[in-house]
Amino acid sequence: MSILRFETEPGFFITAEAQGNPAHKPILLLHGGGQTRHSWGETANFLAEAGWYAIAPDARGHGDSDWSADGHYSIDYLASGLRAILAQLDQKPALVGASMGGMTALIAEGERTDITESLCSAVVLVDIAPKAEQKGIERIFAFMSGNLNGFASLDEAAEAVAGYLPHRPRPSDHKRLEKNLRFRQGRYYWHWDPAMLMVWKQKAAPDQQLNNEERLYQAARNLTVPTLIVRGGMSDVVSEKVMAEFLDSVPHVQRVNVAGAGHMVAGDSNHAFSRAIIEFLSNID
Repeated sequence: MSILRFETEPGFFITAEAQGNPAHKPILLLHGGGQTRHSWGETANFLAEAGWYAIAPDARGHGDSDWSADGHYSIDYLASGLRAILAQLDQKPALVGASMGGMTALIAEGERTDITESLCSAVVLVDIAPKAEQKGIERIFAFMSGNLNGFASLDEAAEAVAGYLPHRPRPSDHKRLEKNLRFRQGRYYWHWDPAMLMVWKQKAAPDQQLNNEERLYQAARNLTVPTLIVRGGMSDVVSEKVMAEFLDSVPHVQRVNVAGAGHMVAGDSNHAFSRAIIEFLSNID
């Protein structure tokens, strides 16, 4: 494992963790909002063992990447930063994006300036589509908004996570959870900039949904690289109806359902998720 840093705009750096041989085909693992690179669990390791070079960045405003003093966390800034990372790689990577990371990949590739030249080799959308179930989005925002004042202990943080993910078995220790928290002034805080949440709440407001959906759908239609959507079988964000509408509109997209997983597909069923990714990418070579 190695730590990488990408300068995506003057003086602004994205931190990433890489596993595997740098000479192998690269894969960028883009986490969801309010998560960090550690949310992928063993996926990066599985991919590296299968022959890929897996790079998991912390998104801007998350983890060890720089946080924007100006609150620049819109999808345009996220996509611009991703394009800057892609320009610094020797090969075109596959983009695997969960939730916010998936939308970032969709906009970065689907709204590329040169429509004749792709920026990546494939796109995998992890439980995200141009349209989402509003109740699922509201539940995410409620969880992220609920503990902005931090936690007194790791046990308290674990209780909050268990309440949000009641279907997931509780881990035997808090090592992975601790990687997503910052300890300061005697309390544990989520490792992301609260200013980001305010920006995303505004963008997800009902009066802006139609424009957002149309933009994402158009970006999806512009994709020319192999594309896969992985849905959590228990997801309250991408329902079967949402999935069907997406596939009807963008028929070249392939689909996989991961049974027993919710919106956090990689964390809920890491082995099944990783196998699905490896199978898809192996078949497009």
